[in-house]
Amino acid sequence: MLELLFAKSFLLGLAVAAPVGPIGALCINRTLERGFWAGVAGGLGTAIADAAFAVLAALGFAAFAALLARINTPLTLIGGVFLIWLGWRGLQPRPLAIAARVGALDLLSTVASTFVLTITNPVTILFFAAMFAGLGLGDNPDALSAGIVVAGVFLGSLAWWFLLSGIVALLRKRLPESFARWVSLISGGVLIAFGMVAIGSVVMQLG
Repeated sequence: MLELLFAKSFLLGLAVAAPVGPIGALCINRTLERGFWAGVAGGLGTAIADAAFAVLAALGFAAFAALLARINTPLTLIGGVFLIWLGWRGLQPRPLAIAARVGALDLLSTVASTFVLTITNPVTILFFAAMFAGLGLGDNPDALSAGIVVAGVFLGSLAWWFLLSGIVALLRKRLPESFARWVSLISGGVLIAFGMVAIGSVVMQLG
C-alpha cells in the first residue's frame, strides 16, 4: 500500500514538473549556456518548491485554501516582477560557459531562482492541490504516509529535470553556438510575457 502511495506521489511530481512553461524555458536555457548540472540545479529549486506544496497539502486542504486566499495577490505580483527580471537578463548577450567552469555560487543562484518562481506561482499551487486531491493523496493523514507523499513528489519532479537537462545537454553538443543564443532570446521573451500576464491579472483584480 505504501508502495502504491509512493508511485502515485512520484507521478504527481512528474506531472506537475513536465509542462514546459517559464521554468522549463529557464532550465533549458541554463543547460545550453552552462551545461547539464546547471539545468539540474534549476530543476532542484522547482522540486524543493513542489515538496513544500506537498507538505502544505498534507497538512489539510482547509488550511491550504485559507493560506492561498491570503497570499495569492502578493505572490502573483512578486512572481510576475521576478519573471520579467529573469527574462530581461536572458535577453542580455552573455558568453557560453562550459560546465567545468560553473561555480557553486552559480548553481546555488539557479536553484534559488527556480524555487522563487515556483513558490510564487499561484497557478502551480492550484494545479498541484487539484491533482493532489484527484489522486486521493489526502486519504492518508498519518505522518509516515505524509512523508512518503512529500518524498515521492520531490523525486518525481527532480527526475523530470534530470531527464530534460540530460536530453538538452546531449543535443547541445550537436548544435551551433548561435542556437543557444536564440534559445536565450526566446526563453527571455517567454519569461517576460508570463510576468506581464501575472502583473496584468493583479491590476485587473485591483481595478
